[in-house]
Amino acid sequence: MTTRIRFALLSLVVLACVFARATGALAAHARVSHATAVAREQAKVVRYARHFLGVRYVYGGTSPRYGFDCSGFTRFVYAHFGIALPHYSGAQFYRGRRVSRGGLRPGDLVFFNGLGHVGLYIGGGRFIHAPHTGTVVQVASLSSHSGYVGARRLI
Repeated sequence: MTTRIRFALLSLVVLACVFARATGALAAHARVSHATAVAREQAKVVRYARHFLGVRYVYGGTSPRYGFDCSGFTRFVYAHFGIALPHYSGAQFYRGRRVSRGGLRPGDLVFFNGLGHVGLYIGGGRFIHAPHTGTVVQVASLSSHSGYVGARRLI
């Protein structure tokens, strides 16, 4: 092989390596951007849910005008973002991906009492929910609520 051919091949190998590194860096940036977009969407869900703090609990309730029950509240919030959920906490548990308690992020659904209750995690160990008759949509602490079953991520 002549010196010119060796130099041309070496140049191609170097360019290929530089291009591969640049592509990898761009892909990493795209992953970060996707993660950032997801976090922003989750924050929007929490912000929207907070608008309904103080709405009264009504068994079977599905709207802020008449009141919410727990699954009606989570269903209403996620419907605003184009995500359809059934009006039953037990059925909501089988939507999305399972999330460990340590991996909770704002916007995740949290389930209690043998899947008989659901709320929306807002971060800092707290969640928003419609507890029971005689109460209103409110923020509660995970640590003060017994019977935690699991969590699901929809976004």
